[in-house]
Amino acid sequence: MFRGQFVHTIDAKGRVSLPSRFRDVLMAGGDGRYIVTPNPFDPCLHLYPLRGWEEYERKLSEVSTSSRALVLFRRLYVSAAQEGELDGAGRIRLPQDFRERVQLDKDVLFAGMGKIVEVWSKQLWDAELAKSTKEAPQILEEVRELIGI
Repeated sequence: MFRGQFVHTIDAKGRVSLPSRFRDVLMAGGDGRYIVTPNPFDPCLHLYPLRGWEEYERKLSEVSTSSRALVLFRRLYVSAAQEGELDGAGRIRLPQDFRERVQLDKDVLFAGMGKIVEVWSKQLWDAELAKSTKEAPQILEEVRELIGI
């Protein structure tokens, strides 16, 4: 599982060092291959271990394709996904168009979200966190209802 928040700097070629804890998770779940795709709902990228992504795709493929929402979701999220592999220095490469889409230019924040990692511009993350903090009591109540605690 991916846990924690880490800030790293991206280079001009779009390479950024993956936090060592996250590298360990990628390597434990396979051979260091990953999938990165833009989140269509927030200005961030999602990073999956390849096996985790394949499981996700399998679950999506089991759902009827007659659902308009599912077709659109696949179009926005699944079709954009790109495969990568950790390099010898433990870095991932984030495609230029993805970086532009989510405004990644220097400081990259990796947020462990359990099965996936969100990859944010540090500046946008801070703004989103400030906004979310104001809604924390309502969010907490909704989550408690969802998970039954």
